[in-house]
Amino acid sequence: MLIGVPKEIKNHEYRVGLTPESVAELVSHGHSVQVGTGAGAGIGATDEAYRAAGAGIATSAQEIFAAADMIVKVKEPQPAECAMLRPGQILYTYLHLAPDPAQTEALLAAGVTAIAYETVTSPSGGLPLLKPMSQVAGRMSIQAGATALEKAHGGRGVLLGGVPGVRPAKVMVLGGGVVGFNAAQMAVGLGADVTILDRDPDVLERLATHFESRAKTAYSTRTRICELVAEADLVIGAVLIPGAAAPKLVTRAHLATMMPGAVLVDVAIDQGGCFETSRATTHAAPTYEVDGIVHYCVANMPGAVARTSTYALNNVTLPHALRIADLGWQEALRRDPHLRAGLNIWDGRITCEAVAQALDSAYTPAEEAVLA
Repeated sequence: MLIGVPKEIKNHEYRVGLTPESVAELVSHGHSVQVGTGAGAGIGATDEAYRAAGAGIATSAQEIFAAADMIVKVKEPQPAECAMLRPGQILYTYLHLAPDPAQTEALLAAGVTAIAYETVTSPSGGLPLLKPMSQVAGRMSIQAGATALEKAHGGRGVLLGGVPGVRPAKVMVLGGGVVGFNAAQMAVGLGADVTILDRDPDVLERLATHFESRAKTAYSTRTRICELVAEADLVIGAVLIPGAAAPKLVTRAHLATMMPGAVLVDVAIDQGGCFETSRATTHAAPTYEVDGIVHYCVANMPGAVARTSTYALNNVTLPHALRIADLGWQEALRRDPHLRAGLNIWDGRITCEAVAQALDSAYTPAEEAVLA
């Protein structure tokens, strides 16, 4: 199989779909790989490093999309890339389709077979291809929030950990999953006053056992959210419903109860965001204000730490890429129901139920695609 790795073109996206080490693994299995020139520059991987791993270097994205049987990326294809996809081609990347009808329509029209990292499951019920980026984004959310709290960046002028005689910042984490846990871990490490909200008693018990008295836990209700938002210096939105649009847990009405210069960091922005006033931003202009509250809603946060993120991502995406290339996508998905859960688009049809529901569209079970 010929695998194509184009240079990412999303604003300030420095990650790359395959590292040179991953290319070498695919080549050792008898596959060919074409990498866009400069695609690995953001992680310090030169064209020469890719050539040494056995890849060919393409001078344009058009060359890659025209030739490749499978496109391996990091972020969702941008409109110019969607226009280059073709029927039957495999697209293996993050997609986040639920809040993005335009991209969904473009992929349906292209006739591509699109496998989304974020909906591939594990035997334990987790999302293993999303997990490493959730770990990165959770940790980065505290860095970003701490910076946004600085007065020079529009914030309240509050230091997360405080100093002797001055209270630390109050950090509210909405969601106790991978993002929320990693955000809380960073915030606790910096000495902040942290409260984590979730609706799963098992999650709350696990968090309470891990953090002991270093962080508080609370069952998430509308009333509790209202109370804690009003007190918070920093709110981290870390809610995830696999494949579906994120629920709007903090409304515009809540902003009026918050302290001027408080900060909202919406890590769920890829799935539409969990704050009513969220809109996607970029690393070039990461924040904006609504009613005196600073919003940080960068949709590709891990792209800022591209080397760490790319290697962490390849650790979990490469084994599936090898199976798809070795067996063909239908056989690979037939054998592995967890990889099959990643199939979002096939032959002009939506094959992820959560995406179909979010977009009020027809749903075709992935099993039909595998058996077709």
